[in-house]
Amino acid sequence: MDFNLNEDQAEFKALLRQFVDKEIVPVAREWEQAGRYPTEIVAGMAEMGLFGITVPEEYGGLDLDPVSFALVFEEIARGWMGIAGILGSHSLACRLIAMHGTEEQKQKYLPELATGQRRTGIGLTEPDAGTDLQGIRTTARLDGDHYVVNGAKMWITNARYANPLPVLVKTDPSASPAHRGMSVLLIESDTPGFEVTKDIPKLGYKGTESCEILLDNVRVPVSQLVGGVEGKGMQQVLSALEWGRVNIAARSVGIAQRAHDEALAYSQQRRAFGQPISDFQAIQLKLGELGTQVQAARLMAYWAADAVRTGRADGATGMAKIFCSEVALQAAIDAMKVHGGYGYSTEFEVERLYRDSILMSIGEGTNDVLRTVVAKSLIKGETVVR
Repeated sequence: MDFNLNEDQAEFKALLRQFVDKEIVPVAREWEQAGRYPTEIVAGMAEMGLFGITVPEEYGGLDLDPVSFALVFEEIARGWMGIAGILGSHSLACRLIAMHGTEEQKQKYLPELATGQRRTGIGLTEPDAGTDLQGIRTTARLDGDHYVVNGAKMWITNARYANPLPVLVKTDPSASPAHRGMSVLLIESDTPGFEVTKDIPKLGYKGTESCEILLDNVRVPVSQLVGGVEGKGMQQVLSALEWGRVNIAARSVGIAQRAHDEALAYSQQRRAFGQPISDFQAIQLKLGELGTQVQAARLMAYWAADAVRTGRADGATGMAKIFCSEVALQAAIDAMKVHGGYGYSTEFEVERLYRDSILMSIGEGTNDVLRTVVAKSLIKGETVVR
């Protein structure tokens, strides 16, 4: 049993850390507070090939193993979680196209998606449907050799840059169960009737946009149906979302690691009653718990990532997403407490870590819903705790 990264993974993590420390950490707080889009960071990620991490090598991508995939999001979130979001939705969509797209769709999109020349996201959530994807109302009615799409999508990361955007629709709204009538269409951003209507204001998760999209009689060629077969959309999305849960678990580890780093450094610099506050047992208890929880979360995230390597792993990825996201939030809170009053100041990093960590328990399925997913996996014997 080896708990160490292999040589390639360790070198890759070191390269990512160097990029984050040089290009992201120095500007994250200033750019986040200014509402500045991280154009230069995006260009740097493209230069490193990070937009191709889930694209097969034959289409120009890196095709990373799942643990290396997790390392990308852990390290970038350590610098600025919002930047990880830019890669997260893109990588999930690329994975969906690579796994389920027709050969024509792969040839058309994946090479440019791998370089970042094209970018993408994924259109799932709606005003009245989030975790319950079977409750979506966006429809796609077949009209000759086109689908006519009507509906709205919410909380779409990369919405202003996604081309194409995979959109989950109902091609048969009367199907029972509902998932049998759901499909994914690749909608190009210049299609008439496709409109990004607004940016949604957020507590955290800044640096990338989260938008509302209106689809008003959007005519989409039949050739843009992912996989070329109707009724497969839910399965296609769920298989990609497994990697999405690894992504969120790894982002959570990055947030927790940064909270630990900030708390440890501050406790050694800040003095009270003539000594560093790290000498006080109350602070040491928080630091000891922080370090323990961060390392436990990291091992959980890597374990879940490795489980994905061999196929579907709903239980493992659900467990990791739940545990890591809750560690991230508690780590951010504890780091704020170590900072005392300064933890509440926007001049320090920890308040941003707190705002970003809250989203981790919501994104890619709420933790309460994922607990039921984990339970069902345990009951069926698909996941075994031993």
